[in-house]
Amino acid sequence: MKEIKAYIRTKKVEKTIHALERIGIQDLTVIDVMALGQGMLDREQYKYSMEFVERYSTIAKLEIICANNDSEQIVQTIRSIAYTGEKGDGLILVSPVEFAQKIRSGKTGESIVQV
Repeated sequence: MKEIKAYIRTKKVEKTIHALERIGIQDLTVIDVMALGQGMLDREQYKYSMEFVERYSTIAKLEIICANNDSEQIVQTIRSIAYTGEKGDGLILVSPVEFAQKIRSGKTGESIVQV
């Protein structure tokens, strides 16, 4: 199994989720996070001091656990929707998952991510 973490612009979240649903991804986590980096600032959405705004911006973090053979399609789907061509488009990370278990059912392994 793989864990995919994608850091994308908040304005791209809804379209990205819809695209993931179209390819069969129903289970994912979306988290609002603050990111530090050049070119990521959306000055229209800031609510902090100018010093803070110049350094940080709000982005969304998507987390998806998937079968090994689904990871490439998920990554390409996220990238195709989140891409603007401008600095600060985001980052996608893919990591192996050593163990996973459903708390309620006790199921383990890739059976927990089957569509």
